[in-house]
Amino acid sequence: MATFAKSTFSAASYAAFRPTYPPALYNTVLAYHRGPKRMCLDLGCGTGIVTREMRSRFERVIGTDPSSGMIKQAREQTSESNVEFHQGSAESTPSGLLPDGSVECIVAGQSAHWFDYAKLWPEMQRLLRTGGTIAFWGYKDPVLVDYPRATEVLNKYTYGPDPETQLGPYWTQPGRRYVQEKLRVVQPPQGSFEDVQRVEYEPACNGARSGEGTGFMEKSLSVGQAKAYYRTFSSFHGWQEAHPEQVARAKGGKGDLIDRMFEEMAEGDAVFGVEEEVVRMEWGSGLVMARRR
Repeated sequence: MATFAKSTFSAASYAAFRPTYPPALYNTVLAYHRGPKRMCLDLGCGTGIVTREMRSRFERVIGTDPSSGMIKQAREQTSESNVEFHQGSAESTPSGLLPDGSVECIVAGQSAHWFDYAKLWPEMQRLLRTGGTIAFWGYKDPVLVDYPRATEVLNKYTYGPDPETQLGPYWTQPGRRYVQEKLRVVQPPQGSFEDVQRVEYEPACNGARSGEGTGFMEKSLSVGQAKAYYRTFSSFHGWQEAHPEQVARAKGGKGDLIDRMFEEMAEGDAVFGVEEEVVRMEWGSGLVMARRR
């Protein structure tokens, strides 16, 4: 998560262009949850997307994130009195913030792949009441559901090994692999957790909802917005730091990696050469839920 903590990372762009989570996902978590709804803790809360959504479902909600920029953005976007944001890691709750057994539900949206689980599980066991819920979810790379060739180009640029022209070398591992594997790395200790349930989705390029499993993540973006979204990738931020001389055309430069990727996509599908055209995306996702014994 070091990229998001850097002062050069744009938390505002992250908040503007990242996909949000639909009611169906939250409803799935709440249908699984049992007992009181007094306190919910959102780990790796980023700009507070999940934290704010949970405010109407729990009496009090706290979001934590190691990035001061993310916490600042979350606070600026939040006015509700039952929501708080604090800078801190998932593995070590800020001192004095939450007593033992005081949390009913702990969630993590698109952050669980960053956690150190050897340290995280003892903290989860300390915080959760008996019968309390953990619900961690994440999404991997988007699929352009109507454009199989463009999706192939996207995958080439996203994971190719060339540090000059592709993003593969700039992903933080093993975290990115954990997301690609739909968070199967998250294995709640059997001695402390029970009733583990997983909900997964693998999208396909045969139109909307043509994939396998239960999907949650989908969004329609203009081509211009899609470019901005790909520039929120942590790997792109790493590539950009290594190539500061390459500036996006939208910022007056001669073009960067994302510009070149869309040019190649447009060679096969002209729609990707028109900023205003709208394309549909779906994300592969994984949700894991468990109950504290």
